[in-house]
Amino acid sequence: MTDLPQDLQGTRVLVCAAEGPPLTGDQDAVPLIGLAWEHGARVVAIPLGRLAPGFLTLATGQAGAIIQKFANYQLRPVIVGDVSAWTAGSGALRDFIYEANRGQVVWFVDDLAALERRLAA
Repeated sequence: MTDLPQDLQGTRVLVCAAEGPPLTGDQDAVPLIGLAWEHGARVVAIPLGRLAPGFLTLATGQAGAIIQKFANYQLRPVIVGDVSAWTAGSGALRDFIYEANRGQVVWFVDDLAALERRLAA
């Protein structure tokens, strides 16, 4: 499977394939940003498996750099996957995800069905 655009609840979403290149830093986001713009997507759904292992360790700064790169291009990244194993061991990450999901810059959802529900709200 490749990264493909889909319409979810009236929103154009670039749904990234699980087997694509990992995002380890902000420059790795550039191809996805270009593809999103090419297809008119405003949201980029990124499977948890596409993120470098350090992404969910806030001290690495990877999450901030990647999220900021998408925000600079007025795109909303949505991290798709179960992050409970990481949040169980990190209060800071749990708080970050809670606050992120209250806003409009980045969301964390368990699956695409949860993203669809979120977009419908």
